Amino acid sequence: MTKKIILWSICLLIGSQIFAQKLITLDDIWKNYTFYPAYVSGFNFQNDGQHYTRLEHDAIRQYDLLTEQNTGVVLNGDDIEGKEGFNGHISDYSFSEDESKIVISSETEAIYRHSTRARYFVYDVKNKSLTSVFPEGKIRYATLNPQGDKIAFVHQNNLYVKDLKSNAITQITKDGKKNSIINGATDWVYEEEFSFSVGFQWAPDGKKIAFYRFDESAVKEFTYTNYNDDVYPEYVTFKYPKVGEENSKVTIHIYDVKKDITTRVNSFVNEDHYIPRIKWTQDPNKLCVFRMNRHQNKLELLLANAKTGKTTLLLKEENKYYIDIHDNLTFLKDGKHFIWTSEQSGWNHIYLYDMKGRMQYQITKGKWEVTDFYGVDEKRGLVYYQAAEESPLERQIYAASIKGKRKQTIYGEKGWASAQFSSTFDYLVVTHSTINSPTTYTVYDNNGKEVRTIEDNAKQVANQEKYGVSDVEFFTFSTSTDVKLNGWMIKPAFFDPEKKYPVLMYVYGGPGSQQVMDRWKGQNYWWFQMLAQKGFIVACVDNRGTGGRGEAFKKMTYLQLGKYETEDQIEAARYLADLDYVDESRIGIFGWSYGGYMSSLCLLKGNDVFKAAIAVAPVTNWKWYDSIYTERYMRTEKENPEGYHENSPVYFTNQLKGNYLLVHGLSDDNVHFQNSAEMAKELIKNNKQFETYYYPNKNHGIYGGLTRLHLYTKMTNFLMEKLKNTGVNKKRVKNTGSLKIIPNQQKKKMKSKRRQEKY
Repeated sequence: MTKKIILWSICLLIGSQIFAQKLITLDDIWKNYTFYPAYVSGFNFQNDGQHYTRLEHDAIRQYDLLTEQNTGVVLNGDDIEGKEGFNGHISDYSFSEDESKIVISSETEAIYRHSTRARYFVYDVKNKSLTSVFPEGKIRYATLNPQGDKIAFVHQNNLYVKDLKSNAITQITKDGKKNSIINGATDWVYEEEFSFSVGFQWAPDGKKIAFYRFDESAVKEFTYTNYNDDVYPEYVTFKYPKVGEENSKVTIHIYDVKKDITTRVNSFVNEDHYIPRIKWTQDPNKLCVFRMNRHQNKLELLLANAKTGKTTLLLKEENKYYIDIHDNLTFLKDGKHFIWTSEQSGWNHIYLYDMKGRMQYQITKGKWEVTDFYGVDEKRGLVYYQAAEESPLERQIYAASIKGKRKQTIYGEKGWASAQFSSTFDYLVVTHSTINSPTTYTVYDNNGKEVRTIEDNAKQVANQEKYGVSDVEFFTFSTSTDVKLNGWMIKPAFFDPEKKYPVLMYVYGGPGSQQVMDRWKGQNYWWFQMLAQKGFIVACVDNRGTGGRGEAFKKMTYLQLGKYETEDQIEAARYLADLDYVDESRIGIFGWSYGGYMSSLCLLKGNDVFKAAIAVAPVTNWKWYDSIYTERYMRTEKENPEGYHENSPVYFTNQLKGNYLLVHGLSDDNVHFQNSAEMAKELIKNNKQFETYYYPNKNHGIYGGLTRLHLYTKMTNFLMEKLKNTGVNKKRVKNTGSLKIIPNQQKKKMKSKRRQEKY
């Protein structure tokens, strides 16, 4: 009897501890940011490789990498406030190559995803003097030449250069005009899809500038509306090339600063093409120009003579699907070789070529992917990179000799690691996490020996314990076509395998993306955990077309975006529905952007599996998206009508049976509100009921102020109403395999009984 009392007391104590654990709230996640992790921003390593600088409260401070000791203040904004019109606030900064000057930006305002404009100043470290780059107003991308005596920038779509010794400003181009001609910057679609916005580069000798010129006069315009409490709203009009429409005519030019002469690079071909990158070689008279056809399956690296503009072919790649553009091109200091990454073997790997385009060595090889390239340490004869060698779900850090004869694991812990190397490659800062452990930042030496921890996010770990989170579990399953897919799952708090639970599937699924990774999930992790506390199973599966598993797996969705991805997500839902503890009648799916496109298709084409879907900022017809992204995977609608028609949600609205929540920002310059408006029109035409939320003045990210709190409140309430609070609870009866329906009023008794049985 005494033993029973003791055992019962222990059970009560454990139970009281469990129920004392706090509940996660939306206010915690999106208002108070209780779970916002500690971040360590990118390191600005200095030339000695042992010190770095960081911007803190408008001051640039120097730190010792090995000890974290603050070794001085390089520049304090307060000390120079008021000079040259500077307001004391520093948005960003960069050093000249010899670290004698600092370019600082202030009053920065965003234009699109990458582009900004700001006021720029040059600070002379030795003289402690400040110079305004362009007092007349805000400019873009002020950049010093390698020698630090001149600075180039863009103003009102024209390129300028300023001599810092004489303060003389030269206007290099004069034809810049809004929505017509852009010099030294990129148009919207290049910025979004080729991921860069600075459209000029200084030559190594600082005497020439290579720059882009975009003629977007023939590109059709798109307009969105902002509502600012004025009598009339604000109309924002910009050039946006949609599928099959006119793109900008892009040319490359080289300006000789001393001679005041501009030479056009001979990169033009008769067919429609892109120039997704330019990069100077070690020779200041040779510029490398990337030229790619509109189908994006042929890429040429051209060497341009800076004096004449004539080009010769350095390297050519062709692919039966498409070629992804990257920045992994490094010209070695010997002037005779370059490093390049390619999927030519079916897996992304690193190669060494000579300057005649002949491959010398395949540095890495195997049925695994190089997923990031960190640079070349020519002194040691090594390249540094990140790879998915151990598993598609993980990333580790490696070094390999340039000749590919030896390899070293720099950081091999399980999970997801990325790195930033010091300028001398003597040290690196490793950013590491797992799906169940928050991000840590640690300094290692070149041999992989730990030096010190910068940030361990102990507060996040404490929050996990305090709020009683459930472990995220990985799983795999094979589809009916014998395709093995990876997934993760969060089970409800106090999980009972005899109970039936509703499921929310989270999806992105776009080409080359990954969501099933052994990596920390950020703010959504806490929302998923909150849903688990409310009795949901949350799951995610990476469909065909996603990354980390080689070219064949990634590119098999070519010309059929959405087809195989949707089939896989439907099969994943069926796999989950077959689990004993899943209620097959309460499965929902949520996604944003490409994920919103996927969740829409899944609800429509999988209407016998999914009961509800949330689609945030979805593409609903590929013909309404931009030319570069869509044509890379689908070609044009004229070339591929079946692919467009069979995989665009607007054509399947008549198949809606479940509950649909459609969300969009009205100022989305990326996936236009047009997509959701057209989707709503088709749903109404087919007399299909749905819910919709729209967000005025919000872009593709739908954030700012309490916006995310508002959105996630709606999404949570929608899921609770449509999937969770259905009025019945199904429980499997032991030894029979049948289902017993338990009315709501009996739930509390059953919970109490299960709790006692468990103890």
